[in-house]
Amino acid sequence: MKKQNLHDLLGITHPIIMAPMFLVSNTKMVIEGMKNGVAGCIPALNYRTLDELKTAIATLKANKVPGGSFGFNLIVNKSNIKYKEQLRVLCEEKVDFIITSLGSPEETIKQAHQAGIKVFCDVTDLAFAKKVEQLGADAVIAVNNEAGGHRGNLSPEALLKELSIAISLPIISAGGVGCKAELDEMLSYGAVGVSVGSPFIASLEADVSEEYKQACVTYTDSDIVVTERISGTPCTVINTPYVQKVGTKQPWIERFLNKSKRLKKWVKMVRFYIGMKATEKAAKEVTYKTVWVAGPSIAHTKAILPVASILKNLLN
Repeated sequence: MKKQNLHDLLGITHPIIMAPMFLVSNTKMVIEGMKNGVAGCIPALNYRTLDELKTAIATLKANKVPGGSFGFNLIVNKSNIKYKEQLRVLCEEKVDFIITSLGSPEETIKQAHQAGIKVFCDVTDLAFAKKVEQLGADAVIAVNNEAGGHRGNLSPEALLKELSIAISLPIISAGGVGCKAELDEMLSYGAVGVSVGSPFIASLEADVSEEYKQACVTYTDSDIVVTERISGTPCTVINTPYVQKVGTKQPWIERFLNKSKRLKKWVKMVRFYIGMKATEKAAKEVTYKTVWVAGPSIAHTKAILPVASILKNLLN
């Protein structure tokens, strides 16, 4: 059976979702994306309060044009204590789609579908893809080992081909796309579209420091390493001198405490909070403790450009 493409799912012109990036994605970026025929997604956690989240949704609704679409990303595990209220707001305000990450999407799918909202679920393997298919997800985001931020373990080709054979849901590939040739490659493996994040960090519309943007221009794919020190889950960052100094493994005390069933949940919550605060500081200002999240696709980032120009480079 032919799988729905992204145009059918979201009404967009081009098969691209601008991926949700913590502290990077914003309404300005998504509006420019929608104007150029793609979908954009923002982490709900980018907004400190529910009122700020509602304001962002209203801004996106007011600027939506035919051929564009917008959604929000939800962290659906216990580390996100704002999850239930954020989900309620997204459903009440009727966003176009929700992308779920790092937990069971069961409740999100149930509530979102009641509100007429599509749900796409991050998956890194076949077992979880089958699980979210059974739960009623509208598509999966196949997160491969070239993704920025929290990545998977399988190569784009291996993951996409495995999922294409085994599930009937549309598959959106996440990771390893920084140019038109790589986009076409993912489509040839069975994806109906791609989720692209890192190339948009160095956009004029991104509200991060110029140093962060310039780092994405200066460093390349060989400078990307995986660290456990941000959220407790493997995450890709630029291998700055500070990252080299502190290393990429969890401190021994965290590894020890994570072995305790009783304490594991609380350790993860504390690590998530500390890591997000450190990432927030790094995104906005430069210190000797700078940690910049990015993926290997920054290899194609040669200058700080408007979102429209970055999309043009991806599509031509």
